[in-house]
Amino acid sequence: MSAHCQLTGAKPGFGNSISHSHRRTSRRFDPNVQRKRYWLPSEGRHVRLTLSARAIRTVDTLGIEAAVARIRARGGKV
Repeated sequence: MSAHCQLTGAKPGFGNSISHSHRRTSRRFDPNVQRKRYWLPSEGRHVRLTLSARAIRTVDTLGIEAAVARIRARGGKV
């Protein structure tokens, strides 16, 4: 699952594209996911996380240590 945020759990939503003539076709609403590399001082290494743009701002607020702790609490691998 590539369009999935490790911190917030944001994943694609599904819906319909509706044309001018009102025909409906299936579509995906992907979250704005980015691969970002952070230095994790407690482990002395870099970690590469797949985060949504909102989660990147959350990491800036909380700090990388707390964010990694939340990811691990959700059962994610870092």
